[in-house]
Amino acid sequence: MKISYDSEVNALYIRLVEGEHQCRTLHLTEEIALNIGENELLVGIEILDATQVLGTGNIPHVVIENISFTVA
Repeated sequence: MKISYDSEVNALYIRLVEGEHQCRTLHLTEEIALNIGENELLVGIEILDATQVLGTGNIPHVVIENISFTVA
């Protein structure tokens, strides 16, 4: 997973799957969109107006639960 922030456009992108993917975009709100790849794989999450959506304070605490990782 890779999280990147572009301060010029105030956008945050969370890439969940590396590599090139043909994706369709599913807009949850005007600011939040999901990039969906083949077999309904969630490839990434884009957040526009990130400082307003996430708040201007500290980066929120992230908790990952119940995820199994496999090494190829």
